[in-house]
Amino acid sequence: MSDPSGKMPPNVLERLEQAEACKLSGKYQDAIVILENLLLEDPANVSALEEVADNELSLEQYARAEVAARQAITLDAASYTGHYILGFIRSHEGKWEEALTCLREANRLKANNPEILRCLGWVLFNIGQRPQGIVTLERSLNLDHESTLTLCDLGVAYLEMKNVPKAKALFLRALDLDPESSRARACVQTVERMEREVK
Repeated sequence: MSDPSGKMPPNVLERLEQAEACKLSGKYQDAIVILENLLLEDPANVSALEEVADNELSLEQYARAEVAARQAITLDAASYTGHYILGFIRSHEGKWEEALTCLREANRLKANNPEILRCLGWVLFNIGQRPQGIVTLERSLNLDHESTLTLCDLGVAYLEMKNVPKAKALFLRALDLDPESSRARACVQTVERMEREVK
């Protein structure tokens, strides 16, 4: 059992770290198995629920991610991870207003988290608050200079604002950081096609 003071027994902490290592190496399913075993022993382990939600999100199992995120928030209303995951899912569905509510709450609970700011900026941009969206995406990028996701999101935002040179620079930087990124490659190709059409 996890104790409410926030101190976890060493074996629980060790297993959470093991699950985190699996997640970081892309073994999401292995991480989920470890976490679900923890939850069988202690269904109120918020950290394990948040991690299950995060791993399910990585596997694009959005319904399962949402169940775990909601459970985490039910047990701890201050679960910024739970709010972030719900916001990410609503954003993915194009439910911008709901996404905005969840992501603002996540940002209130955990300010200056680059991933929360990235999603919040993208949502703000898509609901029509374009300057605020771009500023928020820029803040996210300042906190994590090497996020190809943020570079691409910000690039798309600048592209929609017709700032092609700025967009291209961001896409090229994303591709430079991650040459395997299909999104960055597609973005660069889009800009180059637009430049050819202008000529």
